[in-house]
Amino acid sequence: MARSPVIGVMGPGETATPEDLQAAFELGQQIAIARWILLTGGRNTGVMDAASRGAKSANGFTVGVLPGSSKAGISAAVDLPILTGMGSARNAINVLSSDVVVACGMGAGTASEVALAIKAQKPVVLLNVNATGQQFFGELAPQLVQIAMSVEGAIAQIKLFLSTGPM
Repeated sequence: MARSPVIGVMGPGETATPEDLQAAFELGQQIAIARWILLTGGRNTGVMDAASRGAKSANGFTVGVLPGSSKAGISAAVDLPILTGMGSARNAINVLSSDVVVACGMGAGTASEVALAIKAQKPVVLLNVNATGQQFFGELAPQLVQIAMSVEGAIAQIKLFLSTGPM
């Protein structure tokens, strides 16, 4: 039996916009419907929580890679919490454990995850990322970074990345 793809959804926590939260929830739902595994930062805030709740609403499986060494602040929609005690250094685990990384919105932590994904040669989909972020990351790795204008577009791009071979 083949392993289910792991799709990392990264995005702002407390500074997520309502648009980021709605897109993350829908993205989580669509990831679950596709029978992929959702990986997030695991906290009960922002894009992490919205994507996890979306996946759970469609009976998906969720992994949360948490910055601390306790389950304090974990999203109730995380099935498998991974406690790292690493703070923001856990971003490397998020990226390296994902087959495809989706940035839903942008903040400093998300930017670090996108940069780590590019460095690790992981495909990245940018959703709800402004033109400056799109241009910056797109120029760093045009073969790895794709822009999505909608959740449907992000899912289509994930499928394309997954179909092109091992990650």
